[in-house]
Amino acid sequence: MKYRELTKRLRDLGCEFVRNGAGSHRIWRNPANGKYTTIPDWGSKDLKTGMLRAILSDLGLTIQDIRKK
Repeated sequence: MKYRELTKRLRDLGCEFVRNGAGSHRIWRNPANGKYTTIPDWGSKDLKTGMLRAILSDLGLTIQDIRKK
């Protein structure tokens, strides 16, 4: 899953972009629980599975949350 696809789904779940981090990293927040995470913006490269799981865990979400549409 690419950065743009992930962030679109996160927005659909109510998460919000907070600010730019160092380099190509972006800080996101889940206002439902107040949790934050850093997401690397690798452009057209896919985020690796472990990275995706860590991001979702940081935000208090699951893979199933992202797959629901």
